[in-house]
Amino acid sequence: MANTMARSFLQAVASEEVTPPLRVIQMEGLAVLKIIKHCKEFSPALVTGQLLGLDVGSVLEVTNCFPFPIREDDEEIEADGANYQLEMMRCLREVNVDNNTVGWYQSTLMGLYQTVELIETFMNYQENIRRCVCIIYDPSKSNQGVLALKALKLSDSFMELYRTNEFNGEKLREKKLTWVDIFEEIPIKVSNSALISAFMTELEPDSPVAQCDFDRLQLSTSSFMERNLEFMIECMEDLSAEQNKLQYYYRNVSRQQAQQQTWLQKRRTENMARKAAGEELLPEEDPSNPIFKPIPEPSRLDSYLINNQIANYCNQINGVAGQNFSRLYLMKALHEN
Repeated sequence: MANTMARSFLQAVASEEVTPPLRVIQMEGLAVLKIIKHCKEFSPALVTGQLLGLDVGSVLEVTNCFPFPIREDDEEIEADGANYQLEMMRCLREVNVDNNTVGWYQSTLMGLYQTVELIETFMNYQENIRRCVCIIYDPSKSNQGVLALKALKLSDSFMELYRTNEFNGEKLREKKLTWVDIFEEIPIKVSNSALISAFMTELEPDSPVAQCDFDRLQLSTSSFMERNLEFMIECMEDLSAEQNKLQYYYRNVSRQQAQQQTWLQKRRTENMARKAAGEELLPEEDPSNPIFKPIPEPSRLDSYLINNQIANYCNQINGVAGQNFSRLYLMKALHEN
């Protein structure tokens, strides 16, 4: 009986250690409004803030947030920012508000967030928080009538490879990691309490059509499309530069292999002559010779991030273009009637 109880206890402990995968981000409506307000007030400047909430099974609840002060390069100002975060969390704890850090949020411009800095921030958070997310909000895209809010996390396979810092072709093929496997987007579910939902129902106007409904019919989205195309062209140029680095690396490897073969043939010919003369043979490889030193392969991380960013721009252009076609067909039908 005692062995059965001990076994069941160990099984329960082992089952508790298995963390279910993260399925959804449940955000309070107040936290969403705080993020939108902070990002829009300082747009086009980029801002960040802390996410607070609870990690419950496969659901990560974001119940509150607070903004970070604008960072500068001065170390004293950075130290003041860290003290500010600790003081804010202490104050929230005193008023019985959730003060568990579950990630951070940041604003972006035209969807430009696929950077090495974002990955480094994720890895810093992962040292203390097992599961954290980053909420990305794009005010420029939200002006097109879409709530540009998304939750991201790094994939486990990418984090494992990033810790080794070996982004060469062999390791990427071994892990079967492609550029789409860096980030994982998690669905966001906005929830409100029953009291807030009832209050918002009372605030609804009697008129079924508001000014924001007419704003969605605006046809002047050329500036948004142009900026997306400009940024995408810049990314294409960056990707071309990364491909040139790889081509240069492969040319050097081919040149080195040809030099090695020439040197080996010369050494073997010399060894045949020494063998015929009864002399000691020379080694076929000379580590001190620079042609036998391996050429370091350039990292593929930058090219992967650029591919991700290009795909993001393409999706944005595709979405805006589809909306524009729908508006044009609607205006055409109105004119015909």
